[in-house]
Amino acid sequence: MELDLAGRKALVTGASKGIGRAVARALAAEGCDLVLVARTAADLEEARNEIRAFRNVAVTTVPLDLSVGDAARGLARDFPDIDILVNNAGAIPGGTLDEIDEPRWRAAWDLKVFGYINLCRAYVALMRGRRRGVVVNIIGAAGERMDSAYIAGSTGNAALMAFTRALGGTAPESGLRVVGINPGPVATDRLVTLLKKRAQDRLGDAGRWQELTKSMPFGRPAAPEEIAAMAVFLASDRSGYTSGTIITIDGGIANRGAAM
Repeated sequence: MELDLAGRKALVTGASKGIGRAVARALAAEGCDLVLVARTAADLEEARNEIRAFRNVAVTTVPLDLSVGDAARGLARDFPDIDILVNNAGAIPGGTLDEIDEPRWRAAWDLKVFGYINLCRAYVALMRGRRRGVVVNIIGAAGERMDSAYIAGSTGNAALMAFTRALGGTAPESGLRVVGINPGPVATDRLVTLLKKRAQDRLGDAGRWQELTKSMPFGRPAAPEEIAAMAVFLASDRSGYTSGTIITIDGGIANRGAAM
């Protein structure tokens, strides 16, 4: 399917690894110029070189901690002409209420929850002036399938779901769209870290984490590219009547009767 995205400019956060990197590759494949944001310069440069090896698009990398101060406003100042914003940065740690103390909880939310909100605040204002733009928030299925062992993440994702729906509901009045994706388990370094903790808690051995993937749909986690394909479609005019909507990609887990 031709998505007619060639020549548009996309900013992707958390773009050096996992889902963010897959989204960046998929956007580049459609001809989008890119601004890639993540904390680690070396990882960003690796992502840039990979993309440039298969597609001749402009790729700018910005090593930046989005949880700090005016990071969002600085990005909007330096790169005001963004057509597509993909919010993806942030890994909220697993743990129960007793295990995640307030400083750790706040630090995680400063990056993911408030990072998404602040970037939307900065870029929606710019997009509104042009009456054109799309925001894709990569959130997480824990926001709809609550888990007390991932309480900071479940609560943060639920907040971002409400934020996406509220903002996306009125976005069309300004010619904009705001959508979200709730990935379930995805084969990333972050998933492995979470599964190792759960294996330690449940099985007494972090090294047995792969046993926890057997009960997943199709016996595996999703590939990052499967999430990226949906993100790129939602960002395109082929999905031009979609706003305030969150797509869950979890192999049906959210609709199971019993816990995974």
